[in-house]
Amino acid sequence: MKTLVVNSGSSSLKCSLFGNEHELIAKASVDAIGTADARLNATLGTRVSSRVLAGADHAAAFDAVCDDIAGAADIDCVGHRVVHGGEKFCEATLIDDDTERAIEDLVPLAPLHNPLCLIGIRAARKRFPKARHVAVFDTAFHQTLPDAAFTYALPYHYYTEFGVRRYGFHGSSHRSVSARAIERLGRVASSSRIITCHLGAGCSTAAVRDGRSIDTSMGMTPLEGLVMATRSGDIDPGIVGLLARTQGMSAQAVEDVMLNESGLLGLSGISGDIRELLEKAGAGSERAELALSVFAHRVRKYIGAHLVTLGGADAIVLTGGAGENSPALRSRILEGLEGLGIELDATANADCVGSEGTITTATSRVAVYVIASNEELAIAKEARAHVDPS
Repeated sequence: MKTLVVNSGSSSLKCSLFGNEHELIAKASVDAIGTADARLNATLGTRVSSRVLAGADHAAAFDAVCDDIAGAADIDCVGHRVVHGGEKFCEATLIDDDTERAIEDLVPLAPLHNPLCLIGIRAARKRFPKARHVAVFDTAFHQTLPDAAFTYALPYHYYTEFGVRRYGFHGSSHRSVSARAIERLGRVASSSRIITCHLGAGCSTAAVRDGRSIDTSMGMTPLEGLVMATRSGDIDPGIVGLLARTQGMSAQAVEDVMLNESGLLGLSGISGDIRELLEKAGAGSERAELALSVFAHRVRKYIGAHLVTLGGADAIVLTGGAGENSPALRSRILEGLEGLGIELDATANADCVGSEGTITTATSRVAVYVIASNEELAIAKEARAHVDPS
């Protein structure tokens, strides 16, 4: 029996196929969905393939992916990444018609994400009608946040009537890497304080006490918190009113700018890619240097906040594409934090690229681990555990 993981993004689709022991059998992705440049890239064993899917929508892309990597595979479980579960879903949930409707009811909280998740769910349920389909929610891990951490200082009825509160995201990543950090520490989850930093195109941090999330940087939407590739992260809300008054911009137009034209891209005017910005900064670009400095400052700021919330930390985890593969970025974030008990080992940091490891000195009071975030594997494990608890 096999588990298929489906991850539908705004213009992309990623699928991974796992075996009984959660070994990766095949994976595929489609980028630029809906455009003439849409392309499917697939890996099945040693076979690698690529083909154009010009104009394909998400449903057509899903069928093409299944043709390439699933074929006649005996798939009995499909795990679906669902971005927003609101307060209703605090764990992985078997998908039926009622679950679909509940996910649809949450679209106002995630208008860019949940509709695409539903397309993937409906296409998969049609393609694999006998399989058990499980929704794994980005927000579920953070449902343990205390009231003081998730409540915004707005009129309280905004929360009770409209669900306006902090939800947090990247839950599968934070859950899996914090659990791995606890293993590395050699202790039980019930006596641990971990700070997890998911640093990719989207970025977030979490404070994890005794295996449970108690604070996180992202909010009601994935726009709050750290500086990201194209997202602004935290800003003064008064900026929205200023732009509306002086530029005649609608709320939607301002939101579009904060989502798609801000972050590292907006600061640098060059790119939202950390690798390119490091190269440009090394060549003397002041704007690239500014973008990287703002990014590192914001991450340090949240690490400090989480240290206070947790009353200290046993370990900090850096994960995500940039966290796992950029020693230069990690140095920018961690250097100068010796006063907080964090002593970076420059050699260990430089040597740790694309692999798991410890990048702090033996005398560092807080360990810093680089741990790969395999969200697809985490989703597969959560989905399988839900349908087969044994």
